[in-house]
Amino acid sequence: MKMRKIIALVLVVLMAVFAFAGCAKKETQPPQQQQQPAETKKIKVGLVFDVGGRGDLSFNDSAYAGLERAQKEFGDKIEVKYLEPSAGGENREQLLRLLAEDGYNLIFGVGFMFTDHIAKVSKEFPDVKFGLIDGFIEGLDEKSNVACLQFKEEEGSFLVGAAAALKSKTGKIGFVGGMKIPLIEKFEAGYMAGAKYANPKVEIVSDYIGTTGEAFKDPVKGKELALKQFKAGADVVYHASGASGIGVIEAATAEKKFAIGVDSDQSLTAKEEQRPYILTSMLKRVDVAVYDTIKDYVEGNFKGGYRVFGLAEDGVGYALNDYNKNMISDITAKLDELKGKIVKGEIKVPADKKQYEEFVKGLK
Repeated sequence: MKMRKIIALVLVVLMAVFAFAGCAKKETQPPQQQQQPAETKKIKVGLVFDVGGRGDLSFNDSAYAGLERAQKEFGDKIEVKYLEPSAGGENREQLLRLLAEDGYNLIFGVGFMFTDHIAKVSKEFPDVKFGLIDGFIEGLDEKSNVACLQFKEEEGSFLVGAAAALKSKTGKIGFVGGMKIPLIEKFEAGYMAGAKYANPKVEIVSDYIGTTGEAFKDPVKGKELALKQFKAGADVVYHASGASGIGVIEAATAEKKFAIGVDSDQSLTAKEEQRPYILTSMLKRVDVAVYDTIKDYVEGNFKGGYRVFGLAEDGVGYALNDYNKNMISDITAKLDELKGKIVKGEIKVPADKKQYEEFVKGLK
């Protein structure tokens, strides 16, 4: 009997010891050590606009559209931020460095004016990737942390030049450029070549707004030059002048003549009373370049070096929408035929004045 009591007592003690040990084990396990789903760190993507900034209805807005598309598609993986430069763009480098210091992984500079700044800042931050739109830095390769995103503006301009010549009733058309530099001269050369290809007898008049970056945000001067061309007999004017082109569209509306927009589909953002006077727009798909570069980075496929967007890559083209489809329905087949010839290499579009002169000689 005593033995049974001793055994029972021992069992009670052991049960108490195990129970206490179990409680102690539970109490020593902090709640925060319980396994939680790991939070993925988001990729930080920054973009610095050029002069004119967001709202220029052209170049900068096209870049923003690419950033916005990427945010919608990869919103669970990226966070984005964009910055506006000062009026003259003097703080471009400062804004790039600010984003790099703040831990941004991929940073875009919108416009060739960023070339020297990205060349410098990219060396200071070798682990940061940069996208340089329209600029060219020598000596890059796929392992570089800079991707130069360039376009065959002359190819898209060729198509709208052909459209201008085909739709002109006076046989005289115009071109208004922003800053007189080789980049904008590519637009001009392609436009004139397309016009002459469509109508060798067409007359073309060209004017430039200025020789500094300010030329891309002077709609008053843009309107003045376009009015001058309209008064001289032109009935279609193509602009490659950023926000200054707002004035060109105003002039076309006032004179009831045609304007051709640039970079973005400007019919979509124009005032309702202006839409009947925007024949088309030369689409420079900066949005495609920005989006594709972000997509490549997100998927681990970012490559430095050089990437060129032409007609074959859907990097340039002409706008066709509900507002202008009836205006150009009679020439779209011809424009698409020309596009096919350019893509196949049957038409080599000139990219500067010298090439343009040779091109015209070949038409005779």
